[in-house]
Amino acid sequence: MTQFTDIGVSTEGHVAIVEIRRPPHNFFDMSLIKQIADAFEGFDKDTNIRAGVLCADGKSFCAGANFGDGSKLDAQGNRPNENQMGGHLYQEAVRLFRTKKPIVGAIQGPAIGGGLGLALVPDFRVACPESRFAANFTRLGFHPGFGLTCTLPRLIGDQQANLMFYTGRRLNGQQALDIGLADVLVGSVAEVRPAAIALAKEISESAPLAVQETRATVRKGMADAVKAATDHELKVQSELRQTEDFKEGVRAVNERRVANFQGR
Repeated sequence: MTQFTDIGVSTEGHVAIVEIRRPPHNFFDMSLIKQIADAFEGFDKDTNIRAGVLCADGKSFCAGANFGDGSKLDAQGNRPNENQMGGHLYQEAVRLFRTKKPIVGAIQGPAIGGGLGLALVPDFRVACPESRFAANFTRLGFHPGFGLTCTLPRLIGDQQANLMFYTGRRLNGQQALDIGLADVLVGSVAEVRPAAIALAKEISESAPLAVQETRATVRKGMADAVKAATDHELKVQSELRQTEDFKEGVRAVNERRVANFQGR
């Protein structure tokens, strides 16, 4: 298989496993999302692979983008001094939603902000009591991204999604299970990945062409909807990135305090 710098790829039978390897918090940038998309597209070309697992090494599944002082990622999603890859991070994110084979997410820890967006790429999510799910964008003075304005309401309904968007609240594994954000809840962090692999193996026991066609039917139009959502999200994010509230939100997170937003 292709060699990657920030992910590991392995197989167990008909199941391919992608492990994000930027511990402890697995912050993403365009390079990481591109590598995951490349891996998923590789699975689509491999007739031996029938399902996949997306997991992470570290305390967090993915804590989103590392805004730091507000300049850790540029407007395209590149880190400082990183080779410019062209395009935008969200273009790579849309590629994830266009892949053809079912994916199970092993969410062993926090999936925050854009990390929640990444956690919603899989068809199913396995969680534990230590899992945390948050769309904390408004707490940063920012607009939701990574297609979440499309994928989160589709998964849990408008009202529950709006509660998460407007408040930025964090849900634990049980709360996520209760509203359908998680599909399986296990008792400990150590059980998350094995349970996700077991679910992927169960899926792989079904006829692969039938599964792929069924998935294509139930997800029809989803990738295009995510593309439209990310186009709008990026426009508004670019505007809000210039506000005083965004700068204050980033400072407040770094200083571990409640932000003093002024609406400007």
